[in-house]
Amino acid sequence: MSVDHEKYMDIALEEGRKGAAEGNSPVGSVIVRDGEVIGVGRNRVNSDTDPTAHAEVDAIRDACRNIGSTDLSGAVCYTSMETCPMCCWAIEAAGCSGVILGSRHADFRDTRDYGDYSVESLMKLTGRSLDVVTNVKIDECNAVRREWNATGAR
Repeated sequence: MSVDHEKYMDIALEEGRKGAAEGNSPVGSVIVRDGEVIGVGRNRVNSDTDPTAHAEVDAIRDACRNIGSTDLSGAVCYTSMETCPMCCWAIEAAGCSGVILGSRHADFRDTRDYGDYSVESLMKLTGRSLDVVTNVKIDECNAVRREWNATGAR
């Protein structure tokens, strides 16, 4: 069975746009298992006054509520921006098998330097593994982020 990564990334992008409209970073995430969206989330850091309310964590929380379990084994997380270490670890801790990325932090060193961080480097450092798929709708994901950066928002 072929997975339509673009379809799910479109949902993540829409969530990211909603987050930006609410005064947050334009990052959206979707948790998918067996071809079904089980959780959606967007960055809510500013609107919820919660530094842990990143899109991926929001989507994980939504998925866990929706399925009535904290075990997301077999699920994957789509996110319009590469996950930070906190979110990457939350994805791994929830039991997700993979992460599908739009933008990468390395693409935005001109606005914020994340050093040598990547999902892959964190997994290597910790001896854990996640399947990582990159460059899904990267041009659109990058455009949304650059448009937000141009507003001077942080």
